[in-house]
Amino acid sequence: MPPQTPPNVAEKYACDLSAPTRAGRLAADLHAPKLRDQLRARVRAKHYSIRTEDAYVDWARRFILHFDKRHPRGLGGAEVEQFLSDLAVRGNVSASTQNQAKSALLFLYRAVLGQELGWLQNVTQARVCSRTLFAYP
Repeated sequence: MPPQTPPNVAEKYACDLSAPTRAGRLAADLHAPKLRDQLRARVRAKHYSIRTEDAYVDWARRFILHFDKRHPRGLGGAEVEQFLSDLAVRGNVSASTQNQAKSALLFLYRAVLGQELGWLQNVTQARVCSRTLFAYP
């Protein structure tokens, strides 16, 4: 008669095969469309211009890189406000550039990720150019 292991030892070394393994999760992630592809698909579904599509993808890429390649799902309104304010303060961008970035990120969160960001009121606004137009007689 073979020796039997005590029940507590068998329970200790038993593995739950129904739970997904890390390799299984990684394999499932390989087949999921990337965020960039999801964004492009949503922009195309709404029949936006190809230039708008390229600009939105670029702003999403800059936003992700600004926060050390963290996924936007883990970021929120505070990070979007910080990014847009940083564009105005350190990036010294124009108001229209900042508005384009804001529109791209709002589209990313609303249309692709399905999250609402709110009004983003704590954003430092870029200064509007104050050129003086002269009328010649």
